[in-house]
Amino acid sequence: MNEKAYKIMRTTGGTSIALGIVLIVVGVAIGVMTIVNGARLLSGKSNIMF
Repeated sequence: MNEKAYKIMRTTGGTSIALGIVLIVVGVAIGVMTIVNGARLLSGKSNIMF
């Protein structure tokens, strides 16, 4: 019975670590894209005429 619990804990721990790494990578990518888009908007604001 204890071996089954250890196997489940090992699988769940590995999955959690993998998911955490994926979420960090996705978060950083979205942050970089947001910064780049914001910089493009700020640099192009002088071209807008109202």
